[in-house]
Amino acid sequence: MGTASDNEGERANRAGETPAEVALPTEANEETTVTEEGSELERSIGLVGGLAVGVGTMIGAGIFVFPGIAAGRAGPAAAGSFAIGAVVALLVALPASELATAMPKSGGGYYFVSRALGALPGAIVGISVWLGLVFATAFYLVGFGNYAAAVLAEAGVPVANTPVVVPLALVFGVFLTALNLFGTENATKLQNYVVGLLLTILVLFLGYGGLDSLGVFGTTNTPEEFMPFGSMPIFTTAALVFTSYLGFAQVATVAGDIKNPGRNLPLAMIGSVLIVGVLYVLTIYVATSALGSARLSTLEETAMVEVARSFLGGPGAIVILVAGLLATISSANASILSTSRAVFAVSKDAIIPKFASRMNLKYGTPHVALAMAGGPVLVLVALGEVEMLAEVASFLHLVMYGLICVSLLAIRRTDPEWYDPDFRVPAAPVVAGLGALASFAMIGFMQLESQIIGVAIMVASAGWYKYYANDVQLKGVL
Repeated sequence: MGTASDNEGERANRAGETPAEVALPTEANEETTVTEEGSELERSIGLVGGLAVGVGTMIGAGIFVFPGIAAGRAGPAAAGSFAIGAVVALLVALPASELATAMPKSGGGYYFVSRALGALPGAIVGISVWLGLVFATAFYLVGFGNYAAAVLAEAGVPVANTPVVVPLALVFGVFLTALNLFGTENATKLQNYVVGLLLTILVLFLGYGGLDSLGVFGTTNTPEEFMPFGSMPIFTTAALVFTSYLGFAQVATVAGDIKNPGRNLPLAMIGSVLIVGVLYVLTIYVATSALGSARLSTLEETAMVEVARSFLGGPGAIVILVAGLLATISSANASILSTSRAVFAVSKDAIIPKFASRMNLKYGTPHVALAMAGGPVLVLVALGEVEMLAEVASFLHLVMYGLICVSLLAIRRTDPEWYDPDFRVPAAPVVAGLGALASFAMIGFMQLESQIIGVAIMVASAGWYKYYANDVQLKGVL
């Protein structure tokens, strides 16, 4: 079978790297500069920026779409569904954090899987996650268009029966892609401001709603039965809402941009899951206390707007609509950044043509990769119907999450000489094993159509590797 270092050396050589280059010491990666030869990214994102990427990607559907749907399925116990989702996300975030501090490179899950399990699994993950992020970004931008139209309508602007959603989404998609092109720091600053304002609105709203549910304002509500439909819907609803926790791995995807990765990567990934998990649980508690799960289920995607309206009337509804607008902006911005880094990583390893990893030396950004991220997104946005593609994105991410956990188990077993993470997972075999099982189990609760599309993408990715990337790598055309 060969030694661990031999195996790693073979994988690294296929990717055009020496084993030592697979995981450079953290200190050497703190302020990487952009060069034509090395095509490296400048580390310009600090801890706050990393948290903004993770939190900003995750705060969206979990708060502004799922409360009504989840309450209809599980009642007030939907809060437990979000808590279960947070636990599963943590089981993946911990192994991902260890791998990220050992390999603080752009590409995240692709980079970990390719170095631990080999080039073929890495190629499947890399291409699949690139496409998955494209689908997710399109979903966020269409959500932005819907929220923008709703804000205009609430403010009295006549937009009814006017096709404004897709044009608004397209314009903003072009804007965010251009913003990322003109410097990662610009995109990060926008992300920090948007997420900061969004969290401020949510904390104030949830604080007011929590006090209202306790009878401090208005009248005290009679508590509902916590599990009106039994215990099983809690778990099926957890599978549904787990799509709300897909953002923490995007921090690892932009690891090549993170300053002091040994410290900031684990804090950003684990911290973002904890912050968002608490907000999700509180949101369900406030929503079910305000309107009751039965009424929430009839409101579905507009549930939180109506909860806010019940507290503060029209102004409250507008504030939550603005918060939803900010959430879709932050999710789309972080996803475009992450998508470009996924493209950049697979291109550097010649999984796709290497010209995609070319750098714009003026702005220090991978301009071709950004075009390959933003271009397909705009096409999907123009189609408008991307809800199914969003679930396919979740499918592909869950496959990656499971394989990240398997990667940690494999790399701990082989223990290559270059593997020296700054963060190590306590009880790693148990945590990673549970994370892998939970990730793959979640896939079983998805719609059959999403599962078929997801599998088809993975098969196509494997075919691409066999008939293009493997041949290119073996010939040494790097």
